[in-house]
Amino acid sequence: MLLMIIVDDAGSFIPAMNHSPWDGVTVADFVMPFFLFIVGVALALAYKRVPDKLDATKKAVLRALKLFCLGLVLQGGFFHGVRSLTFGVDLQEIRLMGILQRIAIAYLLTALCEIWLKGDEDVDYGYDLLKRYRYQLFVGAIVGITYMSLLYGTYVRDWEYQTSGPGSIEKSFFVKCGVRGDTSPGCNAVGMIDRRILGIQHLYGRPVYARSKQCSIDSPQNGPLPPDAPSWCQAPFDPEGLLSSVMAIVTCLIGLQYGHVIVHFQKHRERIMNWLIPSFSMLVLAFAMDFLGLRMNKPLYTLSYTLATAGAAGLLFCGIYTLVDIYGYRRPTVAMEWMGMHALMIYVLIACNILPIFIHGFYWKEPQNNLLKFIGIGP
Repeated sequence: MLLMIIVDDAGSFIPAMNHSPWDGVTVADFVMPFFLFIVGVALALAYKRVPDKLDATKKAVLRALKLFCLGLVLQGGFFHGVRSLTFGVDLQEIRLMGILQRIAIAYLLTALCEIWLKGDEDVDYGYDLLKRYRYQLFVGAIVGITYMSLLYGTYVRDWEYQTSGPGSIEKSFFVKCGVRGDTSPGCNAVGMIDRRILGIQHLYGRPVYARSKQCSIDSPQNGPLPPDAPSWCQAPFDPEGLLSSVMAIVTCLIGLQYGHVIVHFQKHRERIMNWLIPSFSMLVLAFAMDFLGLRMNKPLYTLSYTLATAGAAGLLFCGIYTLVDIYGYRRPTVAMEWMGMHALMIYVLIACNILPIFIHGFYWKEPQNNLLKFIGIGP
């Protein structure tokens, strides 16, 4: 939560804090996987004992539906810009996917795995964890293989789209693809599947690749299009789309296994070792894959990106555990603990512009005379 607030406020003027325009990762690109990772850890603790599997399943489905619907309201387009003072969304153009929707999908599948796919074996060593939760690991492997097969095996045809320019003049653009296994912004299987299933009008209208060198003179910031800009530069693309959300499930499942370490091991040293080894292993594998051409890419949520961010999340989790639970330095983390306990409220107020809209929305005669100006912050 703290990292999310920092990158939201600083990302616009510090490139290293903003999302990567395409390949590669920045600080901001770790926020979403960290969310998913800790959801998995929490699920291992929440479902430590499941007396009634059907009741637990029903409650998990209901929670996921509530979270998904909340995401539709918050990120579907109902809340507009901070200074537009408008509201409402055309259902023909509502954004169907988003951050909360992705978390809801990953949460639901991970919760179902934890409720139904647990073995009865005793756990004394790290290898015993693999045996007890082998079916969950099998699900994660199937999900990852399915994603890789679709990303690199799906044939992407040529496609076209329309945008409305100044004066509501509609322009048509043709994107030439005819390729298989491409991971460029215009011809990847992730975008094609979203356009086919969700419809291009229901995708995010401000794609991250609009800040790339190909699409912006002021890259890595938004700017005017270069004269030779590719035709896909203004096309909608959802960074939380369907296929990329498939790999988000894997991140949540990895976090679930870290939670199992807490459940089954009591000694600090055992927990630390069972966290550090897989964390470093995932990081090494991720950088090796990136070096071999399977680039880390947040919008596509590639396998190398999944492993790198999950490994980093594991190391951070291990570091905080050492600081707080082993050495007892809890006071410096009190603020972050409060933020974690009220994560959804903070997300709604800040990340979805509810608080900024509230501050800008009350004014005297002119929009410029708002609460910020009253307390001496505004112009």
